Amino acid sequence: MQKIIGYFREVSNELFHKVTWPSWSELQNSAIVVMVASFIIALIIYIMDFSFAQIMEFVYGLFK
Repeated sequence: MQKIIGYFREVSNELFHKVTWPSWSELQNSAIVVMVASFIIALIIYIMDFSFAQIMEFVYGLFK
């Protein structure tokens, strides 16, 4: 039981005294970067999916 209590004491000490938390502006900037990157990746996937669908429709149209 003493080991468990010691573990949680060390964890809380590290979280409150050793971890550097980002400021609000750093957090906002990181969130914006993640949203823009997610949008760009989603756009790329959409373009790939649309292109593949068009190619497959063309190929299937050849065999009608």
